[in-house]
Amino acid sequence: MAVGENQSDENDMSKRNSVETVETVLVRAHCTPTSLKRGVNGTGLFFVLLLFGALAVGPIKAADTLRWNTNSVSADIKSTELMTVLEKIAAATGWHVFVEPETLHMVSAKFNDVTPGEALHKLLGDVNFFLLPDAKEPKLYVFRTRMQNATRMVHPAPIAPKEAKSKVIPNELIVRLKPGAKIEDLAKLLGAKVIGHIDGINAYRLKFDDQSAADAAREQLSSNADVASVENNYSIDRPTIPTQLGSTTVPPPQLQLKDPPATGRIIVGLVDTGVQQLGNGLDSFLLKEQSVVDGQPDPNSPSHGTAMAETILRSLETNTKGSTSVQILPVDVYGANETTSTFDVLNGIVLAYNGGAQIINLSLGSEGDSPALRDLIKQLSDKNIVFFAAKGNEPVTTPFYPAADPNVYPVTALDPNGQLASYANRADIPSIPAPGTSIIYYNGKAYYVTGTSPATAYVSGGFAGYMDVNHKTTAEALPVIQSRLTTTPGGGK
Repeated sequence: MAVGENQSDENDMSKRNSVETVETVLVRAHCTPTSLKRGVNGTGLFFVLLLFGALAVGPIKAADTLRWNTNSVSADIKSTELMTVLEKIAAATGWHVFVEPETLHMVSAKFNDVTPGEALHKLLGDVNFFLLPDAKEPKLYVFRTRMQNATRMVHPAPIAPKEAKSKVIPNELIVRLKPGAKIEDLAKLLGAKVIGHIDGINAYRLKFDDQSAADAAREQLSSNADVASVENNYSIDRPTIPTQLGSTTVPPPQLQLKDPPATGRIIVGLVDTGVQQLGNGLDSFLLKEQSVVDGQPDPNSPSHGTAMAETILRSLETNTKGSTSVQILPVDVYGANETTSTFDVLNGIVLAYNGGAQIINLSLGSEGDSPALRDLIKQLSDKNIVFFAAKGNEPVTTPFYPAADPNVYPVTALDPNGQLASYANRADIPSIPAPGTSIIYYNGKAYYVTGTSPATAYVSGGFAGYMDVNHKTTAEALPVIQSRLTTTPGGGK
């Protein structure tokens, strides 16, 4: 049976809705930006306005919650617009939701563990609704006058991305040697196996029989005159893959590759998962992929790296009016693995730099701070290489690296209302705000990806586009980025 105007069949809805528990958070922020102005000229506004508009990040005032289980729903919502709540319902249930245009209603409701049918009554109030519980595609119609007038499709709100977690690889160490020192002698002395080497920075990945052997070796290496540094190697989880969209009016990026200027081509190094074929005439923007590990991403769905590449290109389309000489150098640090490591990210950055990248996009990270990574970023920053990194997708004040590095520009995510995303990291670090959701295409199907990862890709693409249009070097273009640094909730420098 269908659910009619202000009527419900909770049992039928419970059977139809097989979606796992989802918690969605509705966040309203008060915009009070604190910018660190460092001499932006008039042309710098081109990049700022196209990419960011008037969006800003400020302290969080309040958070509303909506938790939707298969058989029970809880909510605590205060004066939130109907469309925002419908977007969250669509994301939590998988229903196709349609609303009558110009239907106005402010939702204020607080309840715990009620049935989905009762929840709809409490959330929608005096607004009519009709649930068509089709086995494959349940549809919810919300309207004031007639159901037939509910023609506007509600796009699901992005579900908060999962934070990439890190942990120490217990039987491994990263060792950097001083010039002239030989790793073979040290490895033999310590009973270690050399399983990785990064040319140019004299870094080695050592593997031991167990953690106790690694701990003992670290003690010896820390006092060895030939050793520049020794540190743990952290594993970093693979970022969340994009989610398929039922439909969207957003087309794929439309971009033309033009010849580079006499000063040379601008290259964005994308250190991420592997990048698949993009289609839609966009593959010409991809240089030959570099890889530090074996294997390829699952071909049945877009990888995180694929989503970041297309997001960079979408930002380039906006900031260059559809024609650019900028290209992307993909560097795969995951392969077919579920994790990468600090050592592999180090290696990936070196490959990106050696491949000519002037901008390096790091839509990844962890809580683990790496002295080797910090030193490498400092070394390359001194050569005017610009790093953008995702600030993190968990609303905590714990720093997320490499975004928290002083020589990296951290990027945080804004929700569709231009407010700080509910999932965004709250570390006390000035950040660049950018849209936290991107729509991408893979094999002819639309997907969306959410988090500080796509926000970072937007900024990388926008910065590259600004450089391209205005014929500027990274050093000349940096003031436009520095002007957008905003103090996040909790204060900052």
